[in-house]
Amino acid sequence: MHYVTVEGLTKSYGEAPLFEDISFHIEEGDKIALVALNGTGKSTLLRILCGKEVPDAGKVWIHKDVTVVMLEQNHGFDLKKSVLENIFDHSHPILNAIREYELLTDEGAEPDPDALTAAIAKMDEMGAWHFDSKVKQILGKLNIHHLDQEIGTLSGGQQKRVALAKVLIDIGFEHKHTLLIMDEPTNHLDVSMIEWLENYLDQENVTLLLVTHDRYFLDSVCNEIMELDNRQLYIYKGNYENYLEKKAAREESEKASVEKARNTYRKELEWMRKQPKARTTKSKSRQDAFYEVKERATARLESQQLELNVKMSRLGGKIIELKKVYKAYGEKVILKGFDYTFKKGERIGVVGKNGAGKSTFLNILMGHEQADSGKVNVGDTIIFGNYSQEGLKIKEDMRVIEFVKNIAENFPLADGSKVSAAQFLQLFLFPPEKQYTYISRLSGGEKRRLHLLSILFRNPNFLVLDEPTNDLDLPTLSILEDFLLTYQGCILIVSHDRYFMDKLVDHLFVFEGEGEVRDYPGNYTQYREWEKDQEKPEPKKEERPVETPAAAPQAAAEPKKKMSFKEKREMELLEKDMEALEAEKKQLDEQLASGSLSYEQLQAAAQRIGVVMEQLDEKGLRWLELSEMA
Repeated sequence: MHYVTVEGLTKSYGEAPLFEDISFHIEEGDKIALVALNGTGKSTLLRILCGKEVPDAGKVWIHKDVTVVMLEQNHGFDLKKSVLENIFDHSHPILNAIREYELLTDEGAEPDPDALTAAIAKMDEMGAWHFDSKVKQILGKLNIHHLDQEIGTLSGGQQKRVALAKVLIDIGFEHKHTLLIMDEPTNHLDVSMIEWLENYLDQENVTLLLVTHDRYFLDSVCNEIMELDNRQLYIYKGNYENYLEKKAAREESEKASVEKARNTYRKELEWMRKQPKARTTKSKSRQDAFYEVKERATARLESQQLELNVKMSRLGGKIIELKKVYKAYGEKVILKGFDYTFKKGERIGVVGKNGAGKSTFLNILMGHEQADSGKVNVGDTIIFGNYSQEGLKIKEDMRVIEFVKNIAENFPLADGSKVSAAQFLQLFLFPPEKQYTYISRLSGGEKRRLHLLSILFRNPNFLVLDEPTNDLDLPTLSILEDFLLTYQGCILIVSHDRYFMDKLVDHLFVFEGEGEVRDYPGNYTQYREWEKDQEKPEPKKEERPVETPAAAPQAAAEPKKKMSFKEKREMELLEKDMEALEAEKKQLDEQLASGSLSYEQLQAAAQRIGVVMEQLDEKGLRWLELSEMA
């Protein structure tokens, strides 16, 4: 079924056009990713398709049976209403039945028995149970609870998840033909949520148009990529890798075409200069053709290949040492005896569920928060570059180039040369005309890009990046990755972008909860594979294959896993427990040998010594396992 036709679409803000005369089609079952630089019209195009903005020219035709549902960056919630009221914000008998039932059965609620019986009867009458199970799955996977809570009391990330839940519930309800439009759906989701969303969208028979910076998500979900570039639209079938190859070929072809036009332009320019003022019909047509050639010849090919061999601020021998660091908020433990000494050039990813304490850890490291106890010793030469989720902060509005020049006029390179502020801005995809734009007029993604640029321009030697990929476009991410791959300083990254982490980090700090932090030697994909292996149930002893000795050499060949802090602590406690049990066993042996015990005491001591010996065997085996790891 044909869903959408777009013909000759044009949209401008002020004098600058975002896109001109673009056309495309969307068919049922298409899953399309829209790729472009921030500020070049992605969100505007999505809003035009939803009917929330009007184009300057062109037509948008949407099939009368198709319902368009959109997940936007700005959710438009009524902040005074509850989570449930915002999710089910339109009236329908089935939705009303589910809303009443969910509110009565929400966590912590004490439902009135009569009201609950009536709600269940209504669910039966409406046949709403199948849809309710899908609602429960969506809410559970996105960690949305306490449905009667006012949405204005939630954090931005929590509101984002509620908006996503609302959209997914909407597309599952009564819409046979739905075009789902999503603007950065993976922002503020942890990795388990992103993986669930991938599977959900893959299984659901949904037609999809989305903007995302998550390349693994894009590859998993989408089968077509549309790119807005230099006001034109280009369409590529296939995955992200195919898009990169086809785009490179297109740019090479355009480059050759421009060079050819420039050669023709030089010849025609010479002819124009020799022309008399009186025009013949023949010369008039040639002059018109000259202006067309001139336009092609003067087309600017964006160059993103400026390489920076950075002259980094000197790193001394001492980087950062953390010794027995403890941190908790009430009963919520963030760090429990954390020890680590950073080395030169380390690239560490920080992962864990939302709320596990990752941002708190970064703040303690940089001295923005104090640990409850322990020491954080920072080397004298350390210059932090902190890219936080708070975003860009400026005292007053100014032009982009002025903002960067206020930091420094030039950026030093390793060979002794310098890159000007304007050149550095161009590297991060701010062309000359954009450099004189006021910061207040930049898009949200452009402000994030400028924030990142301003931190790197200060030339730090220890980068702390907290969710650096949120709201950044794919071209900027590619440039950032290239920059960080050649960066000689230390990098600490908190990110849910698996592709970004896999490309850059050497090992991970995994926040497992209850103050435990695992130091995992590998990238994120390797960790997830290891984690899934750990979740597999071990075969029972009687079911183990007889040929275990053959498996032993393979196990011996595997590198030893480094002990986690949790395992170190467990080993210490085991030693204390075993010492206490040994003392108790010795005391019981003496009592049994004394001959002074009554029959009842003798029986109790005999039973107790059996328990003690069993515990000693059990704890001794576990201690041996841990000692081998140590």
